[in-house]
Amino acid sequence: MATKCFKSMLIILFLFLGLTSSAVPYLSQGSSLSVENPGDVLISSNGMFSAGFYPVGQNAYCFSIWFTKPCHDGSHTLVWMANRDVPVNGKRSKLSILETNEIIITDAEPVIWTINKSVKDGSWSQLNLLDSGNLVLQTRDNLTLWQSFDSPTDTLLPGQPLNQHKRLVSARSRTNHSSGKYRLLFDDDNVLRLVLNGSDTSSIYWPDSTILDYHQGRTRYNYSRTAVLDSSGYFTSSDKMEFRSTDFGIGPWRRLTLDFDGNLRLYSLEEQGVWFVTWQAMSNSCRIHGACGPNSICSYDPGWGPKCGCPPGFKMKNHADWNDGCEPEFELSCNDDVNFVQLRHVNFFGYHYDNLRNYTFQECLRVCLDSCCKAFQYRYFPEDGAYRCYSKWELRNGHRYNSYSGTLYLKLPKSFPYNNKPVREFKLNCSNKQTRQLDRLYLKKTGYETLNILIWCASIIGLLELMCVFLVFVFLYRTGESPDASTMTSGYLVAATGFKRFTYSELKKATRGFHEEIGRGGSGVVYKGVLPDQQIAAIKRLNIEAHQGEDEFLAEVSTIGRLNHMNLIEMWGYCAEGKHRLLVYEYMENGSLANNLMSNSLDWKRRLDIAVGTAKGLAYLHEECLEWVLHCDVKPHNILLDSNYHPKVSDFGLSELLNQDSPKGSGFSKIRGTRGYMAPEWVYNLPITAKVDIYSYGIVLLEMMTGKSPSVGVPVVGTNGEKWHQRLETWVKGKKMGASATCWVEEVLDPAMGYDYDRNELENLLEVAIKCTEADRHGRPSMSQVVQMLVRGRN
Repeated sequence: MATKCFKSMLIILFLFLGLTSSAVPYLSQGSSLSVENPGDVLISSNGMFSAGFYPVGQNAYCFSIWFTKPCHDGSHTLVWMANRDVPVNGKRSKLSILETNEIIITDAEPVIWTINKSVKDGSWSQLNLLDSGNLVLQTRDNLTLWQSFDSPTDTLLPGQPLNQHKRLVSARSRTNHSSGKYRLLFDDDNVLRLVLNGSDTSSIYWPDSTILDYHQGRTRYNYSRTAVLDSSGYFTSSDKMEFRSTDFGIGPWRRLTLDFDGNLRLYSLEEQGVWFVTWQAMSNSCRIHGACGPNSICSYDPGWGPKCGCPPGFKMKNHADWNDGCEPEFELSCNDDVNFVQLRHVNFFGYHYDNLRNYTFQECLRVCLDSCCKAFQYRYFPEDGAYRCYSKWELRNGHRYNSYSGTLYLKLPKSFPYNNKPVREFKLNCSNKQTRQLDRLYLKKTGYETLNILIWCASIIGLLELMCVFLVFVFLYRTGESPDASTMTSGYLVAATGFKRFTYSELKKATRGFHEEIGRGGSGVVYKGVLPDQQIAAIKRLNIEAHQGEDEFLAEVSTIGRLNHMNLIEMWGYCAEGKHRLLVYEYMENGSLANNLMSNSLDWKRRLDIAVGTAKGLAYLHEECLEWVLHCDVKPHNILLDSNYHPKVSDFGLSELLNQDSPKGSGFSKIRGTRGYMAPEWVYNLPITAKVDIYSYGIVLLEMMTGKSPSVGVPVVGTNGEKWHQRLETWVKGKKMGASATCWVEEVLDPAMGYDYDRNELENLLEVAIKCTEADRHGRPSMSQVVQMLVRGRN
């Protein structure tokens, strides 16, 4: 009897110790938290927050921080996740603090997440969950080595700052907590923005990109890029964005979350455990880009929320997920054998060739047919008393609301039966089939002998793999190839790029040892190569040293790869291996504009087409996608021509990719560009904006029309016989001022162009070039205005 009582006392004692140990807010050096022990949870001193392994799917766990008190439905509200994209399984996974002050998360054995914050004197440290919800690695002297507040996921807590090095990333769905397609971040204009960052497109939807930031109360001139929410529900940002919760004041707990649907919402916690919205960025969810996928239309009902539908002639592509949008039920050609279906109060944001003002309906229709568009938007603007025409080359971000005064004209084949039915709509996310949990399979056998055999086999294979990695490391070290950290841990990196990753040996073989050089510039050398699928490619070897991390490189490359326009060169893939950084592009048969200008192969029509196409590509970079995408090196060498002499701008985005010596987003650390094409802002250390590209574009136009190189200038002779070289733009402007109105154009014209040209179009092109090369950047037009002037002059 006494023995039984003693055993019972031991069991109760162990249970008590287990319960008390799980309630502490810290984890000491050399200790760990196991996924298999539900009691391995840190709880803040005020009991508000918990940290531990949280189930996110079938046998899938992420180390997370959540509000301890469950919601009314029994679930918990997550505020931070360490390994949101690489969950671990429910066996032998744990978080540990090593003796070196390194925090690691292991998935059974492999390390899938790590924080390395070693201290020179080897100070003792522990992990503390503070009452603010911040998980902090601190030394005995309260020196902070690392904190979760510096790496937010989709939520900001009161007192947690957001700056230029941080961003919020939405979850993929209501039940899938991995990284989604929406971002909250400061861009290079110092403005806090909500951005759709999809696999094949990027666009800004908050603040409204059709309205100037200044008119929306934002400023671009505060470079601190900091935003914070306080405990009273007041949010303030360095770009003058500020708001208050509807229950403003000290009291409830709050959180600012970028939800999976792309809306930024401020929540307050009621005593009953219910979160209610006290502020949101978008009152109409259909204004959020990507809500319904391509070729679809979103309509908003306050009672039902957003609903998705397909326009006439289209059907839902994937009945389980509206993210895939709609697909056409017809084959559409570029001839005139089509009808246009009128859709009132419908708008597809962006993705138009031009923004044409003062066009009649018939002129707008003709522009659409000539550009092989999918639809066109025709809208009256009462503020300037003019109609505007938008010819669409892609249908994205479609929405319908009665207050919108515009009309979309959708192109359908005449043979397609259209019975004037309204758009069929479905409630967004109306079925659980539209979301998918992130599963991790762990097959538990009924026979433990089989399981032991598998474990032994896996251990032997793992040991052999470690030996191979060690041997490769030794080989690379002895041959002088020092692998960087991102290469050694590439197995744990999640590449968010949507194109192919090549090995260095593949590209070396494709270029026959980098044999045929077809281009060279400040960013690197370009070689012609043949890929394994026999496609001809242009392979650029970048001038980037190995110290740039692979994840940082991939982030920039992913941004470049998502820029998609008919006048931008298409990226096919990349290589990030050891110290090598290469990009793989489509190959352009007719080379660069610079080579063609020297060979005299361009007549007037081709030169005009090149001017218009290049302007459209740059306008897309400046205004159609993320606003901060500047080229910074516009010149004939970076304008490539395909087999039909259609232009495509190259080297866009490389100004940011190659600017890694300065802090992220801190501006350009040195002058970019090529002599003769550079705007005065570079020389006088003025703020660098899109106007530097417009200046360079103007110089390119002058070079195309005159045949004279801006790099060396134009040789002139003064009245006293003195000889010097004059700047190209100065020479052209002088000819215009000094000659009669009827002959100055002929005096500057390149004789190699011939005389088969339209003089009005030629004069208009020169006038545009002169406006673009104004010394005062405020006097230069935007690229969208340049496109309008060129198209208007052409018509």
